[in-house]
Amino acid sequence: MAKQKLVFATGNANKTREFKEILDPEKYEVLSMKDAGIEADIVEDGKTFEENALIKARTVAKLTDAVVVADDSGLVVDALNGEPGIYSARYLGEDTPYEIKNQKIIERLSDVPKEKRTARFVCAMAAVLPDGEEISVTGVMEGYIGYEAAGENGFGYDPIFYVDQYGTSTANITPEQKNEISHRGKALRGIRDALEQRFGM
Repeated sequence: MAKQKLVFATGNANKTREFKEILDPEKYEVLSMKDAGIEADIVEDGKTFEENALIKARTVAKLTDAVVVADDSGLVVDALNGEPGIYSARYLGEDTPYEIKNQKIIERLSDVPKEKRTARFVCAMAAVLPDGEEISVTGVMEGYIGYEAAGENGFGYDPIFYVDQYGTSTANITPEQKNEISHRGKALRGIRDALEQRFGM
């Protein structure tokens, strides 16, 4: 059976790597936009993670006959009224290093006790099929904001996002452990299952 070609609508190499780790390489040929030679100006003006994921997928789907998958994800911190939320990538400015973003969040929570440091990573993933059909799935990983950044394995907000299951940050666990519990892993498995059902794989 021919592999299902998927274009992942992101410029983020870390996300593309996680995406490939979860999908069966025997079944899928995963291409980033760069791999597929696609350049698109995507305006993420949705009000929710799901709206932004669909905007990205629809924009890129107009430029290819492959299945297009896009995600929009971010960190939601309860004590900060849900910030940075859908603005996670743009928090404190798009080009601001995550070390600075992470430090700022820790500083803003300096007087907040552990039980009120609850947070979650949310990932909405959308697929647009060549016939125009749309599928969307949302995955959530619950945790809390630590008192310091720790770990080298993750990216983005991983060093400050702690999970009780491992008693450390998601940047301090293996990629396999992270994929098992992560918001993106859950959303991607949901999209994968829906596509495999749809294509009879």
